[in-house]
Amino acid sequence: MNIAKLHQRFLVCSGVSTDTRKILPGSIFFALKGPNFNGNQYAAEALERGAACVVIDQKEFEVKSNKYILVKNTLETLQHLATFHRKFLNIPIIAITGSNGKTTTKELVDTVLSKKYKTIATRGNLNNHIGVPLTLLEMDETTEMGIIEMGANHPGEIEFLCKITRPDYGYITNFGKAHLEGFGSLEGVIQAKSELYNYLKENKKLLFLNLDDKNQRVQLPYKHYFGFGTGRTSQVQVRYISEDQTARLHFNQTDFRSKLTGTYNAFNMAAALCIGLYFKVPLDEIKEAIENYTPENNRSQTLKKNSNTLFLDAYNANPTSMRAAIENFGETKVKGQKIAVLGDMLELGSTSEPEHQDIVDLAESCRFDEIYLVGRNFKKTKTTSPTTIKFENTENLKKHFSMTEFRNCYFFIKGSRAMALEDLVTVL
Repeated sequence: MNIAKLHQRFLVCSGVSTDTRKILPGSIFFALKGPNFNGNQYAAEALERGAACVVIDQKEFEVKSNKYILVKNTLETLQHLATFHRKFLNIPIIAITGSNGKTTTKELVDTVLSKKYKTIATRGNLNNHIGVPLTLLEMDETTEMGIIEMGANHPGEIEFLCKITRPDYGYITNFGKAHLEGFGSLEGVIQAKSELYNYLKENKKLLFLNLDDKNQRVQLPYKHYFGFGTGRTSQVQVRYISEDQTARLHFNQTDFRSKLTGTYNAFNMAAALCIGLYFKVPLDEIKEAIENYTPENNRSQTLKKNSNTLFLDAYNANPTSMRAAIENFGETKVKGQKIAVLGDMLELGSTSEPEHQDIVDLAESCRFDEIYLVGRNFKKTKTTSPTTIKFENTENLKKHFSMTEFRNCYFFIKGSRAMALEDLVTVL
């Protein structure tokens, strides 16, 4: 079956499913494969659970029925269908990538644009070669604009996602030391993330630029751009306010406050403001959207636990985001003890040891009242302060915290997702 015919069947179905445990009645089930599973084995079960039809790529699982669609490669078929559907709808698509803050920025942009348009945005972090097609296939004739988050940990992945998505607009949050195991170096990160801007430029599409970022200014003198920054040449001239732990900015005689922890999140707010203004969302509605946005999933959250305040950013960590967050917490004035809880940063390859040591040196220079280091990578580092304590894993630190009483303390908690530092919240 060719893609055009498959698309006709897709249009009369309720959507796409890839997991028999979450079958959407009336949907097309795509039998994807992975290192530890083979979706072809569950095709019959998918039909029993209410799927309208199944797409498989192994003939031995086929049953002579119009409910079975046999293809050469199920994943490639899913991707081709998503691209066909994207062209069929022909709506504006904004792509967002970057080393840090792309999910928060995507959610802020979606919150702003949904004030005026019916939007579909990437859910959670479904930002890879499977999640991006699934997001495109969630869109229908009522969708007026799509916001697609693109993630990558190897060169060529953003370029590939652009070919699937065919974005009309794009924004890169920043270039940081993330996934160095796959990219090799910061220069490798810059080249890989810039694949988004390269695609847009080749197709004469529009770039959204942070003009305060020297790595983004190199895209000029390309004329199809709309930028924000503190300079007078910015189309959206902003001023960043760093008076407390939360992100704030000023534009057009208006202060924008947020519920986001960390003044570095002001860049993400400015990007949402810039994109909202470009698409003619009224300024008062942009302000309302940004200020009412509440972060979730352990990202840049401020939590109150008894007499303590927790700045929780336990969704992810790399040297760039960790350094910015530690410096911000170090500069924040509080009335109580300041305690930093830092979990291992993963996927750093051969740079892991020096990068973790640099973070320890920085944290100790900030003179926090206490520093807790969690994980095997931080365990290898050298410390100089008697108030820096190491733990092998989060569970051991959780036990320690459960036996310790903290009053009027301010905790900064950050580490890679696998460290599960959010588990500490229950005992603080």
